[in-house]
Amino acid sequence: MPAAVNTFLIVLAAIFPVVNPPGSALVFLGLTRGATAETRRVLARRIAVNSLFVLMGSFLLGSLVLQFYGISIPILRVAGGLIVAVSGWKLLNEGSQKDIETSAGDVARTDLTSQAFYPLTLPLTTGPGTIAVTISIGLSRVTFTGGSGELLFVLASLLAIFVIALSIWFCFAYAVRVQKLLGRGGTEIAVRLSAFILFCLGVQILWSGLSELLTSTFAPR
Repeated sequence: MPAAVNTFLIVLAAIFPVVNPPGSALVFLGLTRGATAETRRVLARRIAVNSLFVLMGSFLLGSLVLQFYGISIPILRVAGGLIVAVSGWKLLNEGSQKDIETSAGDVARTDLTSQAFYPLTLPLTTGPGTIAVTISIGLSRVTFTGGSGELLFVLASLLAIFVIALSIWFCFAYAVRVQKLLGRGGTEIAVRLSAFILFCLGVQILWSGLSELLTSTFAPR
């Protein structure tokens, strides 16, 4: 049991900061301006379920998928970093809140729910950085278990992933309360800051992948 608890805490500590549900919830607010509370709750549930399957798939099957298509983790980081950076830049440079709320009021609920997977789940909530970390954890199961207790490692890791998905649902479903607490101006500032952090995170993921590619290309052999 101590090994299972240690695995649970390690996986939780590795993935949670990358997903960052509280910070992602503010971006979620910015992208769903004008939506009703009911629509946001529906989206929060769908995003949490989608994130659960993305994380579980990355953990259990990620290495096989990358190997099948011949995609390396650095390439995954470069491509995903570009998508995250562009999303953050777009949100950062949107118009005023009044203009966005006016335009968002014309968006049907079906249009918002159709975006539950892309871009709200992937890449904004469980993006390439999260996928890369989760795949790395799946690849390192032998390191964690020392060649034994693989089933225990998998179960503890899946439990940690479930807790992260639950935290995504909680933060997203009750993000509107944060909005009420911060007020109109405070929410605007918080969304802008979160968008800037999202942009920086995308650049960081992009640079991480580029650094690995450049190192592998120009390193002396």
